[in-house]
Amino acid sequence: MNYGFVIDNRKCIGCHACTVACKSEHDVPVGVNRTWVKQTEKGTFPDTRRLFSVLRCNHCEDAPCVTICPVEALYTREDGIVDFNNNRCIGCKSCMQACPYDALYIDPETQTAAKCNYCAPRIDVGLEPACVNVCPEHAIISGDMENPDTEIAQLLSREQVTVRKPEKSTKPNVYYIDGDLSSLNPSATERSDRYFWNSQSSGVGHYAKFVEGLAKKNDPANPSGDVQINTIKSTTTTYAGNTGQSCAAETEKNGLNTNDARRIYDTPDKGILWGWEVSGYVLTKAISAGVLLVAFLAILFNFSEVSETTIWVSVIAGLVFLGATGVLLVMDLDQPKRFLYVILRPQWKSWLVRGGYSISIYGLLLSLLGVFTFFEMKEAAMVTMWVSAAVAIMVAIYTAFLFAQAKGRDFWQSPTLAIHMLVHSFMAGAAFFSITNMLFGSSADWDQFLSYVLYIAIGINLFVLIIELTMTHPTEDSKRVAHMITGGRYKNSFWFGTVLIGNVIPLVLVFIGGGWITALAGILVIIGIYITEKIWIEAPQRIQLT
Repeated sequence: MNYGFVIDNRKCIGCHACTVACKSEHDVPVGVNRTWVKQTEKGTFPDTRRLFSVLRCNHCEDAPCVTICPVEALYTREDGIVDFNNNRCIGCKSCMQACPYDALYIDPETQTAAKCNYCAPRIDVGLEPACVNVCPEHAIISGDMENPDTEIAQLLSREQVTVRKPEKSTKPNVYYIDGDLSSLNPSATERSDRYFWNSQSSGVGHYAKFVEGLAKKNDPANPSGDVQINTIKSTTTTYAGNTGQSCAAETEKNGLNTNDARRIYDTPDKGILWGWEVSGYVLTKAISAGVLLVAFLAILFNFSEVSETTIWVSVIAGLVFLGATGVLLVMDLDQPKRFLYVILRPQWKSWLVRGGYSISIYGLLLSLLGVFTFFEMKEAAMVTMWVSAAVAIMVAIYTAFLFAQAKGRDFWQSPTLAIHMLVHSFMAGAAFFSITNMLFGSSADWDQFLSYVLYIAIGINLFVLIIELTMTHPTEDSKRVAHMITGGRYKNSFWFGTVLIGNVIPLVLVFIGGGWITALAGILVIIGIYITEKIWIEAPQRIQLT
């Protein structure tokens, strides 16, 4: 069996009955949806057309949300339905980044992921999904696509259908008859603050913050805190009458080549899912891995004598920043009490699990290195150093593979992202030692070695940045992110923070050299790494997925 949906756009009237039935059936909170009707308009008044597209989980045959979920909270049933178990979910939001269709959300009441599950409990007792039962036009057809006697199989055999984002190779099981790309393609239209019936551009975030904000704006005389209808800015008239001219003008201004297509209703924006905590943990693990890798590099190629003090700095700093990494990872979870599920209930295909184990093993190895160093067991310490360096590389780069599993974010699919993160680790490690040298002192050979590491690492980093931002991007979304970084909303942070503060000025300071000047270069390098990671993590999330 292989269950799927056919959405017949020839029949859909945009009544939202499916959305209401879904909310009623599953008690879906305000501000989030398991299924919704996106509305798009084309043309200029009076020659216009309104398109309705029912959007939801696509129950993909190769579901990226299932692959990235670290605790098997999401799983594919034998009948093809992608279901979820919120008792296992840790609220990491990886599935939301992996889904190219924006189908998942964090339930503001349970703080766990949720989505359309094909009304699996109803299917198990022989009923159809609630949205199918309630549709007045029979525009939603469900059933077993492998059974030739079912209506859905017969429709698929004789009608021309399309799916959303086929280039993602997820093999979605929601098909559209008479589907229009201006509606199904998120890049064809932009979100706006002039939506039909509401002000959705502010978004709701994954805690339904928009709805909470409305409640706070209510009249203080309202003790119940209920949301008042008149607090929602009315925009219904925006697209009424002859305002189509202004809508088309706005579309043209935004540079959209979509035959004047414009979005007038959609599910609220979920906002930035991975924020400063993720940017912070990428930095802290870069320092943790980098301090050991830099020391190991000096020993491996005999570039400089590595003192016992340097080894202790590597061990202690590595453990401290590794602990900070763990704290930030837990802080980012919407169910932080369940963080041990990653270790105790692992789903091994997820790079979040592989990264979690890498961090744990790395912490154990650093502790052993400290013990062997303390007891002057040089041979054991050297063997441990070799193994620790190998694991440190994995700690440094595993996030690149985690981001690659987030198929919803095209910019993160860059093949240079692993190099980007490894280079940042060497930069962070050398920068940290440049700062600690002010406290513990150092030899001239060690200082010279750190300067060489910073020269080479910063040079490679600048080259990688050029490659990442100027190479031919395979998708329109990744091109838009690159433009957003170099010439859009992040241009000041990138050119001033990443390039100038994080790379160019440190190069000059290292060249000048000496004491506090080199230490200042190290501080600027670390600041630049954080700014870079913040941009690289945040910017792709601003691309709409629906």
